[in-house]
Amino acid sequence: MPLAIKQSLKNLDVIIEEWPAPDETQDLEPDYILFGMYTGVPLTEREGSITELPDRISIYRQPILRHCSTRIQVEKEIRTTLWHEVGHYLGLGEDDLHRLGYG
Repeated sequence: MPLAIKQSLKNLDVIIEEWPAPDETQDLEPDYILFGMYTGVPLTEREGSITELPDRISIYRQPILRHCSTRIQVEKEIRTTLWHEVGHYLGLGEDDLHRLGYG
């Protein structure tokens, strides 16, 4: 991970959960598989200093394991998902992330 990005990751928790909560998937297309979720206020939208509660990146274990057939695929998907959610934390939108290969 580039040092500049590493230094910008402040007050951010990364957690592993088995499944997304039902309310996190209710607005998604029926065949969409959610591997991760960023919850918080992106750096580009913040005013002032760090908020009290940390922002959070959740990585969903079971959807990734069920989607991938090899350990290498799992590792790649986790890496892609984590970078995707870090991108949201940094303020990147879906189009930006797709263009960078993390869509």
